[in-house]
Amino acid sequence: FPSPGNGYIEGKELENFFQELESARKGVGVDSKNDNLGDKMKAFMHKYDRNADGKIEMAELAQILPTEENFLLCFRQHVGSSSEFMEAWRRYDTDRSGYIEANELKGFLSDLLKKANRPYEEPKLQEYTQTILRMFDMNGDGKLGLSEMSR
Repeated sequence: FPSPGNGYIEGKELENFFQELESARKGVGVDSKNDNLGDKMKAFMHKYDRNADGKIEMAELAQILPTEENFLLCFRQHVGSSSEFMEAWRRYDTDRSGYIEANELKGFLSDLLKKANRPYEEPKLQEYTQTILRMFDMNGDGKLGLSEMSR
């Protein structure tokens, strides 16, 4: 929903976000026909727009997203460019196999969480590792190739 590169959701983007959210809610049987979209947007902004600038920044959005989306957002914030991505790839592909295996991915995720100042416990780190593998390991080999990870 955010315009490419600006790092936040505002105005028409925010309205589109809420319309999509309402559509998804209706799709799973949550009836909200008596609710006013404008009122919902105001309540949402009051609750999540921490710096009260009238925009939902990526860091603010990360606080309300499910684990997978939150984690991907964190990744995008800390590995923004393709050169940063390739640098991270070389750093975490410790055996130089051309793949990021589960143990290397776990190290990457641990460092990413530390950099983002997000505390975690070992079981949660293992869960994150398995979630990322499930999401991106397209061929099911238990490791991420460059094309899978760049996706």
